[in-house]
Amino acid sequence: MPDARARRSAYLAWIAVCLLWGTTYLGIRIALETIPPFLMTSMRWVIAGAIIVAVLKLRGERLPASSQWPALTLLGVLFMGFGNGWVVWAEQTITSGLAAVLVAAAPFWMVAVERFMPGGERLSLLRVAGLIVGFAGIVLLVWPEVRFGAGREFLLAVGATQLACFGWSLGSSYARRRKSDENVLAAAGLEMLLGGLCVLAVALARREWTALTFTPRTLGALVYLIVAGSIAGFSAYAYALKHLPVSTVSLYAYVNPVIAVLLGTLVLDEPLSPRLIVAGAVVLVGMAMVRRS
Repeated sequence: MPDARARRSAYLAWIAVCLLWGTTYLGIRIALETIPPFLMTSMRWVIAGAIIVAVLKLRGERLPASSQWPALTLLGVLFMGFGNGWVVWAEQTITSGLAAVLVAAAPFWMVAVERFMPGGERLSLLRVAGLIVGFAGIVLLVWPEVRFGAGREFLLAVGATQLACFGWSLGSSYARRRKSDENVLAAAGLEMLLGGLCVLAVALARREWTALTFTPRTLGALVYLIVAGSIAGFSAYAYALKHLPVSTVSLYAYVNPVIAVLLGTLVLDEPLSPRLIVAGAVVLVGMAMVRRS
């Protein structure tokens, strides 16, 4: 019975991830109006992680042993540094909706990473076909810009989103295989804090603080990213990942692009082109094939 209850809670956590993370692309785009990318990423995760760790300490909860901190730091770098940091960097150039659709490739990367992990699943014919269809959707999305001489910044942004997908997928597979009975929320808080500190080192090396300013709009977006996107969203993701298969948890990428594209269009007047709709649909069909296999 406890396992069934935990599984129901994990599905509720997964639903929260779908809804909350779909809105973060808009929050990132707004925050970037005055906050440099890696500095914003580090502030988001360091503050969120510090809040979680402090609350747990006040409640007398036990934090993961120091021997686990190297592994949690690695997860923090993969999730916060690669998985989130490169998406933030990419959104300086591309729209929030396009970023969300490109990041929808995460399940494809997860399948590829899982294939080469110990005990990973073999690639079936249907799964390979789904990967091809999904890749075709991404090509359809970016090919016109590539064909007509898109700027170097655009191509680098597209590449950054795929680097983010790879880092996130690698972190998810590693987190799934870690044998630990530690408090999920405590581990998530330390991952945020340690990973955010690593990103902060990058921001400081880039001297991003010299360009830092705040407006009520960007400060509000940052607070939203900390509370909803980080504390609530990532904690829910960590819980779902502990109790559900990686392939199931990764399906949040079905919902995120839809929410992100709609919000980007309604709030920021980002263009909603037919090509974006068709390409996004092709990517989602590919994901469905991968999942069905």
